[in-house]
Amino acid sequence: MKHQYRLKLFDFLSCLSDILDWISPMLNDHHKQVALIALRIADALDLPIVQQNEIVCAGILHDIGAISLAERMETLKFEYTTGQTHAEIGYHLIKIFEPMRKAAELIRFHHVFWDQGQGRIHKGMQVPIGSRILELADRVALLIDRKKVVLSQTDGIKARIAEASGSMFEPQLVDAFMVLAEKEYFWLDIVSPLINRQFKGNVRLDTIYLNKAELLSFASLIRRMIDFRSPFTATHSSGVSATAEHIGKLASMDENECFELKVAGYLHDLGKLAIPTEILEKSGKLTDDEFNQMRAHTFYTFRALEAIEDLTMINQYGSYHHERLDGSGYPFKLERRQLPLGSRVLAVADIFTGLTENRPYRKGMSNEQTILILCKMAENNKLDKEIVELVKKHHEEINQVRIKAQENSRIEYQVFLENIG
Repeated sequence: MKHQYRLKLFDFLSCLSDILDWISPMLNDHHKQVALIALRIADALDLPIVQQNEIVCAGILHDIGAISLAERMETLKFEYTTGQTHAEIGYHLIKIFEPMRKAAELIRFHHVFWDQGQGRIHKGMQVPIGSRILELADRVALLIDRKKVVLSQTDGIKARIAEASGSMFEPQLVDAFMVLAEKEYFWLDIVSPLINRQFKGNVRLDTIYLNKAELLSFASLIRRMIDFRSPFTATHSSGVSATAEHIGKLASMDENECFELKVAGYLHDLGKLAIPTEILEKSGKLTDDEFNQMRAHTFYTFRALEAIEDLTMINQYGSYHHERLDGSGYPFKLERRQLPLGSRVLAVADIFTGLTENRPYRKGMSNEQTILILCKMAENNKLDKEIVELVKKHHEEINQVRIKAQENSRIEYQVFLENIG
């Protein structure tokens, strides 16, 4: 039985930032660019390594609270002045995972203007220097025109930043940036396709070891990032997780396998961070392009979790939930012999939860309707017949487990909304 899970935090956060930026080509590497600029400024100021690492973690996830594509594109405007809402959302999403709590605090204030020193305090709270560095780094990154040669833009960018010194940005930080901005390598690193190498050489985030409770906390952090983007998805992963865990017990899977099913249920839709909420919440039929965007989410989930070796089985359980026994699923076209039992359980749990919960375009189906659909899919060799039979036999019991888990998640979501005002 596995008691600890190794997590290379930076490797995973790097993959997560890629997913966040895949939502639009305009955002390619934006989070990493901000993190690298912030790291260079923090290093120039001789901030302690621990602080530099916290700034990098925050930079890589700084816009996690911007939940729609429209809002993400709005953050690309230099004059953007309404970022405090998404910064607050980001803080409340991330703070529940202890290793990321300091980064969450930096994200919370990364859109507070310096305002001639008034920005040291925001709503009675001290604004950390890391937040002020992120604010400057974010604006520098978005001033770079991706269609033009970066070294031809540096004078214009420096002029814009200088104009905002004292109002938007702390002058001490602007001074540090101006020294860096004289060096060509600073700019070339920012736009380089090899940007990850700069982090590898400069960021030393230790591998952390998580026990089961800590791994569940980590998975819950990801679940909130995925589901709390929309009231329509706010309880989905918790429902899938509880349903899969319960079916796993009915299928005589051992305690550790059932635990990993629970975690996989939290993580299975991770790739949906790359899908605009405008698509997730669409009430009408998806276009072919929109549907194909949705189909890619399991691939993104797989690639993100691939960075964590100790989550290999959890990754397979979660990322294969749209594979089908006859090889007609996606994204890998796997067949029954290639799908572990946990993946087959989670596939059924996802469909059961999806059919019985309310969606933007329909009311949740009755247990009877749901069982009919599951049985039809099992007959057509899409789903595991034995697992579907278990669900058919215990459907009331399973549905009560789902309802209770989703009700708890709904309460958690309401508290989250109250916290962000």
